[in-house]
Amino acid sequence: MAKKILIADDHPIIRLGVKQICEREYPGVQFGEAVNYAEVFQRLKENDWDLLILDLDMPGRSGFDTLKQIKANKNKLPVLIFSFYNEEQIALRALKTGAAGYLTKDVANKELTKAIDQVLNGRKYVSQSLSEKLLTLLEGDINKEPHELLSNREYQILLLIASGKTVTEIAEMLCLSPPTISTYRSRMLEKLKLKNNAELTIYAINKKLL
Repeated sequence: MAKKILIADDHPIIRLGVKQICEREYPGVQFGEAVNYAEVFQRLKENDWDLLILDLDMPGRSGFDTLKQIKANKNKLPVLIFSFYNEEQIALRALKTGAAGYLTKDVANKELTKAIDQVLNGRKYVSQSLSEKLLTLLEGDINKEPHELLSNREYQILLLIASGKTVTEIAEMLCLSPPTISTYRSRMLEKLKLKNNAELTIYAINKKLL
């Protein structure tokens, strides 16, 4: 049966690679493309899709907020998160927000069709490299690390600051005002009991969040 797959990623080479892998395995598959979150919602209005492959890191609003809204509007649409982050915290947050699967881009050649098959059959999927880390994380859910208590937005900003982005750059990426980003930053530092960006970066490195 021909499937209709919507690929949402701001990198044309990534979208092309996904299509090439899928075309080999799913003859007759129909594709749609979106390069930002606004286009994702437009494509969802225009057509009924069997699967959405969604990058969490496109310019604009938070990927987690987008995922939450998608699931609120189209709860039955399976969403496979496709991310550069090989990080169990992000994967867990995505699954809790409603994603059907989480796949890292570095293993797409090996695992993409397997992930699609499982998700389309109503099962959850995470990259093999993340599965053991996730199990460990779930088993230790009672004794959470400080960063695990951050909101999705705070956690996203933590990673961006730790990667060297300025408040202004983050504000532009997330379509928020610099004062709003500064407020999130202050709350985050307070929750983590840190004083400045340097300590935050060291924390992220020590906890292997980057």
